[in-house]
Amino acid sequence: MFEVNPDSDALQKPVLIFDFGGVLLDWDPRNLYRKYFPHDPAAMERFLAEINFFDWNFQQDKGRSFAEGVAELSGRFPERAALIRAYDQEWEESIRGPIQPTVDVLNPLKHNGYSLYGLTNWSAEKFELVAHKFDFFNIFDYILVSGVVRLAKPDPRIFTLLLERIGRPASECVLIDDSAVNIEAARQLGFKTIHFVSASQMLAELAQLFAHS
Repeated sequence: MFEVNPDSDALQKPVLIFDFGGVLLDWDPRNLYRKYFPHDPAAMERFLAEINFFDWNFQQDKGRSFAEGVAELSGRFPERAALIRAYDQEWEESIRGPIQPTVDVLNPLKHNGYSLYGLTNWSAEKFELVAHKFDFFNIFDYILVSGVVRLAKPDPRIFTLLLERIGRPASECVLIDDSAVNIEAARQLGFKTIHFVSASQMLAELAQLFAHS
């Protein structure tokens, strides 16, 4: 899978920082909304585009409450209010489950002395709903949730805040994220980065980094 030197000092090893949605968890609003648009994925996509779903949801990731967000968006799209409320009320259905091939690498990394951290854009109230439902969260040394600190990737301040809290410089950190925008923001700050596409691609790039660490 990858080679490591078990005798090397853990402090000399790169810190690994994982995004969650799209890397460790199959999160997608479509996982929920498909049941409301049976056999009509094009209509679902039109709905998501019409309400500008991802920009709206990003405000919850930055700390806005869902109650406020739902009220604001429903006011602008009253004919879509039921569908907008559904995302709040049935939010857990937007997570299909773990992306197991990625999850499976966490324990081997931990056992080989790598420090693991989470940096996720996630509503504080929604993260609280599932924080104890996925055992792999317990593997991480620390998790920084955007909604808690009211900062979200790609804002450089959230990367700087994480570095302050873990006590490591960006040059010793590897960000693994499925967002090209987040990857570029981290790279500008001096992080090593892996733009996540698949578990196998991630492992290949980690192996290259480990070979030089």
